[in-house]
Amino acid sequence: MPFIEAIEIHNYRTLQHVVLSDLQPINVFLGPNGSGKSTLFDVFGFLADCLQTNVRKALESRGRFHEVRSRGSTGPISFKLKYRESTFDKRRKSNPITYYLAIDERDGKPYVAEEYLEWRRGRQYGKPYRFLDVKNGEGMVISGEMPEEKDERRPVRIDSPDILAIKGLGQLADHPRVASLRRFIEGWYLSYFIPDQARTIPQSGIAEHLSRTGDNLPNVVQFLDEEHPNLLQNILERISRRIPGLESIWSERTVDGRLVLRFKDAPFQEPFLARHVSDGTIKMFAYLILLNDPSPPPLLCIEEPENGLHPKLLTILAEEFRAHAMGASGGGTQVFVSSHSPFFIDALHPKELWIMERNSNGYAVVERADKKSGVAQFMSEGAKLGDLWYEGYFGGGPF
Repeated sequence: MPFIEAIEIHNYRTLQHVVLSDLQPINVFLGPNGSGKSTLFDVFGFLADCLQTNVRKALESRGRFHEVRSRGSTGPISFKLKYRESTFDKRRKSNPITYYLAIDERDGKPYVAEEYLEWRRGRQYGKPYRFLDVKNGEGMVISGEMPEEKDERRPVRIDSPDILAIKGLGQLADHPRVASLRRFIEGWYLSYFIPDQARTIPQSGIAEHLSRTGDNLPNVVQFLDEEHPNLLQNILERISRRIPGLESIWSERTVDGRLVLRFKDAPFQEPFLARHVSDGTIKMFAYLILLNDPSPPPLLCIEEPENGLHPKLLTILAEEFRAHAMGASGGGTQVFVSSHSPFFIDALHPKELWIMERNSNGYAVVERADKKSGVAQFMSEGAKLGDLWYEGYFGGGPF
């Protein structure tokens, strides 16, 4: 499963200059409201939208170029993504690949100013070289499974200035490395889970993956029940341990061909509908469904999962996220989470926690918790990360 090692962002709203290096399987971003957490997550959504549609449409949905570029800044909006196509296991890592994208504006219209992919074939030595290099819609690409610096460079010309080169070339079998990046970005999952959406009654039919809002939750339950009954049973057993008294959950077809979720509490004979279930129960069930997807996405981005959940469930949820990210359930999906709950971050290691604040210029700054002086000593004396956050050691605290 591919994973991101580092990301560098320039001129994207409050992220005027942000560098995240040595990213972990699970990365939690902590900070007060307005510190840039949602903006950071929107970077992943923006890149996915650029690939799915084009740069112009991705910017228009966010207020156009002048609204997205950091206020008071000049130059392009740019992203540098360093990733590997393999697993977190260092013994089986593939060579790192760097993807760079710069977007600028000309005559009031956005365009792709520069886009490249580069790597080095040796383990430690040798200068990185580009096997895709496009500027202003023209450039070159080296094809093949393992493009070498000495291989033939083929000319590339992009029809429209606002279309990514990796969108077109990534469809071709001649460019497997480009295609791998395209599939990686297309597979990113940004959760906008809404409990009320999960309570809707969709048309009958299976759905293999949970939608971003959760509105197809009954369809996914039906799919698991038909295709992966043992996995569904495992999920139900786990949630029954998390939610006291919850005995079972299943989807049921109505007479008009729709699906409803039924919940059965141990003290009662009759099951009840999802609309009578608490937000926390629905949310915990949906997260367990998501984390146990038989074909998981390569990247999960989840904002403030603590909303609606009892504080005692947050440590459990953090551990579930970490287990999934480390591949305990066969997933190995990298997980990005935003939070401002001291209970959630109590379960984290310092290297998994990133602190976000705004500097005096109004731009976001990010620092990993293990890089802050005194954290290791505090924790060796029994303090938890949530305690340090609650007491304001990581900036403004949760208020």
